[in-house]
Amino acid sequence: MARIKSLEELQNIRQAAKDKFELREIADKEDRIIVRVGMATCGIASGARETLNAIIDELAKQDMHNVSVTQTGCIGYCAEEPVVEVIYHDQPSVLYGHVDAARGREIVKEHLQNGRLLQNAIITRAFEQID
Repeated sequence: MARIKSLEELQNIRQAAKDKFELREIADKEDRIIVRVGMATCGIASGARETLNAIIDELAKQDMHNVSVTQTGCIGYCAEEPVVEVIYHDQPSVLYGHVDAARGREIVKEHLQNGRLLQNAIITRAFEQID
């Protein structure tokens, strides 16, 4: 671990930690959008880390501050990895499958910014029920 060489550097680290903590506190607000990226072994092997980074980067480029991006474990659609879930406070969540970095950026621009679902990427089939 690198040494902290100034008070200003320490204050910057403190502020960054506070900002991350505040995101958790406001995640339940009505205008907050939550984006979950499946980061289990199957997701990571399929490129979920690049997807996550692309989504975060695109949110910064678009200057969107009402979106919390989180990692989650297995969502259950291993054949559809990388999987991204978009959750609005008052709407059913939307699951997107085969989300590479380019599709992640498209989700930010189309779904999160303009409210248009990417119909060709939504996972529509449900789990089969075992009796």
